[in-house]
Amino acid sequence: MIWLASKSASRAAMLRAAGVTFEQVAADINERAMEKDMAGAPPDEIVQALAAAKACAARVADGGLVLGSDSLVVVEGRRFDKPESRAMAAEHLAFFSGKIMELHSAAALVRAGKVVHMEHSFARLKVRELSAAFIDTYLHAEWPDVGHCVGVFRIEGRGVQLFDWVAGDHFTILGMPLLPVLAALRAEGELAQ
Repeated sequence: MIWLASKSASRAAMLRAAGVTFEQVAADINERAMEKDMAGAPPDEIVQALAAAKACAARVADGGLVLGSDSLVVVEGRRFDKPESRAMAAEHLAFFSGKIMELHSAAALVRAGKVVHMEHSFARLKVRELSAAFIDTYLHAEWPDVGHCVGVFRIEGRGVQLFDWVAGDHFTILGMPLLPVLAALRAEGELAQ
């Protein structure tokens, strides 16, 4: 049995589209406290630690394989979390305007409390110059849905309008390095070879 320790609709949709049967389960961790404890650590270490913590925190039946995943955004050396309000989302977008966004995504597979596989990937996205009017119109259409998204966008929706170019794996941008996860699920005997 595969358990997804994430509330992310995007991650669940990716797995469903790939034909993976799973159940979602809550993973109650204090992400902000973990990030604070890891202040100064590289983004790849932080996102991997968060993915593993989510998978380890999920309470599932013995023998179940738990998939935890997390993403974070870094722009000009500053790490961004999900916006807590529409005003904060507008501030994030104004800061991102004209800059390179680095999006880190990680996935951890945990069985019986032990990490059996860890994966990290990142993408670079060039945010185009965003006018205040565009930001307001965009948030009018996308809020509150993008409030659950690091980077304040859903690439599969209007969020694609934020960017001049994207370099990296599409699934990573959606929130999980899916292809390596599928390979790990096959290696763990959870998917057909």
